[in-house]
Amino acid sequence: MGEETKRHEVAQTISAVGWGAFFVWIGVVMMTEVPPGWALVVIGVMTLAGQVARIAFGLAQEGFWLIVGALFLVGGIWQLFDVQLQLVPALLIGCGLAVILTRVWPKGWKRKPA
Repeated sequence: MGEETKRHEVAQTISAVGWGAFFVWIGVVMMTEVPPGWALVVIGVMTLAGQVARIAFGLAQEGFWLIVGALFLVGGIWQLFDVQLQLVPALLIGCGLAVILTRVWPKGWKRKPA
């Protein structure tokens, strides 16, 4: 088995474990009365832990998931401290729109100068 094949299998295993943990956690949250802030914090920690595992196994970090994990973590902490500013929801909406637009925006389509 080649080195690249092994790295691919490790990456797939990390991904599968992460998604499995995510679904288990969502089930726990639904069955118990875990506060929303803690639910978000744990999802953020799990997401960031997946990136730490990738680094530990010599795989490249995935910038998108680093940002997602950080946003979940910040959003959860924001919720736990009951901050009244609506900054985090606005950031999440902005990030979501940015992800969508970067995927669907035609790559060759640019604004022409006036």
